[in-house]
Amino acid sequence: MTTEHPTPRIICLGLSALDITWQVDTLPHGGGKTRANDLHEGGGGMAANAAAAAAKLGASVQFWGRAGEDSAGREMKAQLTALGVDVSRFRLFAGARSSVSGIVVDARGERMIVNFRGADLPADPTWLPLDALAGTDAVLADPRWPEGALALFGAAHERGIPTVLDGDVADAAVFDMLLPHCDHAVFSEPGLAGYAADASRVDDQLRFARSRGCRLAAVTLGEHGVRWADDDGLHALPAFAVEAVDTTGAGDVFHGAFAFALGAGWPVRRAFQFSAAVAALKCTRPGGRAGVPDFATAMSLVDSIKE
Repeated sequence: MTTEHPTPRIICLGLSALDITWQVDTLPHGGGKTRANDLHEGGGGMAANAAAAAAKLGASVQFWGRAGEDSAGREMKAQLTALGVDVSRFRLFAGARSSVSGIVVDARGERMIVNFRGADLPADPTWLPLDALAGTDAVLADPRWPEGALALFGAAHERGIPTVLDGDVADAAVFDMLLPHCDHAVFSEPGLAGYAADASRVDDQLRFARSRGCRLAAVTLGEHGVRWADDDGLHALPAFAVEAVDTTGAGDVFHGAFAFALGAGWPVRRAFQFSAAVAALKCTRPGGRAGVPDFATAMSLVDSIKE
């Protein structure tokens, strides 16, 4: 059953990076020289990619974040603006250095990433306009600026706004700080395994994450779908079978689509189905943000599911 096109209001907070991507036949091993077939430069970063994805799907999106007042920072801001994202709360700090990633993608769509996370970016979140949350339908944050994420989640919780944490790889102390203030913690597979290191089974890892305070803990498992734990127990959805061209940004896109769906007021299972469809379709196209489908295309894949 096709869903009417919603237009939720979303805030995404966290990392913005400049991605330089090389396309090669096979990923390099060890030293030496590898010839690239193509080169692409574009914006990246977990929360920034999520913001771009939500905007492409039709949301009204603000990106709140930090970067250096340098060429990379200015380019990131310009690219988000071109995608329709409000960057009025994306601050460029003099004397700081922006995050830049080098990505190598092979012919199968697999990738390796070298990331410089930036330097001298102030942690203090007191400049964030938390009063501007009025009218927001959902917020998302990644763990790269935990002080900002904590401030955003706290303010959103006070207003009854759903919160989403992008649980990529981070120090356990960061997750311990954020999970008690987060409704939906959606981990990457290595992010969850690293956090719940004493548990070998995914379901036990999810139970551990929930025990740290979030209402729902989920993990994206690539071609094996998504699993989550909540008050009703453990749940799973399969992945959509697609021919992957480029998996860059798939997890970020999944999170942006999930925030979109929650902001639209959809139930969790439907939100995960939609997010999985958006991420799968992205993988069939080159580029991170460039591969994000529009809302109608994503819903066509969701509606193809035989319940």
